[in-house]
Amino acid sequence: MMRQTRQQPANDHVPLHQARDLTGDGNKAEIDLEGQVYTLRITRAGKLILTK
Repeated sequence: MMRQTRQQPANDHVPLHQARDLTGDGNKAEIDLEGQVYTLRITRAGKLILTK
């Protein structure tokens, strides 16, 4: 699988994370933001859904 890169101005760095790296062998990952847990899910159609 080829990783895509984005060109960003040097002073506007935005981290790029691979969704499959976050979900490991599955299709879900939990993400904590200041004590609130969100679920990131990859659908069968290859779309991302983020829910609280």
